[in-house]
Amino acid sequence: MNKRKIINDPVLGFVSIPSELLYDIIQHPYVQRLNRIKQLGMSFMVYPGAQHSRFLHSIGAMHLMQEALNQLRNKGHEITDAEYEGALACILLHDVGHAPFSHVLERLFTEGVTHEDISLEIMEQINRETHGKLDTCIAIFKDTYPKHFLHQLVSSQLDMDRLDYLMRDSFFTGVVEGSVGTERIIKMLDVWNDNLCVEGKGIYSIEKFLIARRIMYWQVYYHKTSVAAERVLINMLKRAKDLTAMGHKLPAQPWLSYFLEHTAEKKDFANNGPALQHYTKFDDNDIVSVAKMWMDYPDKVLSILSRCVTNRHLFKVRIQDTPISLQQKQELENYYAKCLDISEEESKYLHSELTVSTNTYSHKNNNSPIFIKQKDGRVEEILNTSEILDITMLSKEEKKYYFCYFPM
Repeated sequence: MNKRKIINDPVLGFVSIPSELLYDIIQHPYVQRLNRIKQLGMSFMVYPGAQHSRFLHSIGAMHLMQEALNQLRNKGHEITDAEYEGALACILLHDVGHAPFSHVLERLFTEGVTHEDISLEIMEQINRETHGKLDTCIAIFKDTYPKHFLHQLVSSQLDMDRLDYLMRDSFFTGVVEGSVGTERIIKMLDVWNDNLCVEGKGIYSIEKFLIARRIMYWQVYYHKTSVAAERVLINMLKRAKDLTAMGHKLPAQPWLSYFLEHTAEKKDFANNGPALQHYTKFDDNDIVSVAKMWMDYPDKVLSILSRCVTNRHLFKVRIQDTPISLQQKQELENYYAKCLDISEEESKYLHSELTVSTNTYSHKNNNSPIFIKQKDGRVEEILNTSEILDITMLSKEEKKYYFCYFPM
């Protein structure tokens, strides 16, 4: 690299870009698109400071990956220069397939396609453009590379993705309880039997990390107002998609029109297919623009929902231990139909249900358990070593039922 390139990150400070390939990846239009996608979707309607982007998160995760790889090298683990660069490219591109507003719209325009699937297709396309320079990166992402711990640094219960987003989201929302000691955790990382593990003296930092993750999930990621904003946005786009199927020609950008007219499958993204070409131009700005345009559209339901999105007139939310009854929904739909002079079918867009199910820690084998390495060399799962936390409680699934409805 002819000249050292540095990015000043508000959370981590100066982040260096250690190779020309990584700089070229950062400069790629597919990655620059992440500058126009909010990391926390609609959470800025609750926490106004949460305006940070997926791009900033990816840069931060790359920096933490550098720190982790350097620590593991210092502890005698062999990581070649090609593996080092491949792992950095992998974490840099791990979120490149996110839809506008991140997780909010992930499955609205596709069928059987996750953002990880799209990230892989984008990696494959950049790999073709760079004549195979991302082969190692892709193998690490797919967990087909011989060194499994490199994949765990990208995707596991203690990966650089989680460490960065918890610290970053805590910073920008102001929820200080979500802050984690990333520097301490990274210094305690080690490798045992091709799996990441943590030195025993780092267990307290891991316990705090797990508690912070639980707090952030319920206080930020599943905050009722964030959920309400997301459901309004989803219903607006569902209505737009259904109107398009009825023959309406809604004003929209060509790439958004494509997804209003199609429900894309994996084959539509493969080999730089039409879905991928449109998707890589699609960002938050497109959704914000059409919401303003659709506020005055003749369809009453679309107009109402677009005004809700634009002017923060959000759904009300009930959080329950059981789903709302069919009778309650029908009564609400009848009320909407009568008051707004719309059909009962149209009134279905004015409410939404969501079942939220999450656990803070999973001890199942396919979720890469967190291992603690004791002074005597013994390695045990944190489930069996934590003295102050009941990890079995943190691994217990928590389920809540959200019912969101238009206020009148």
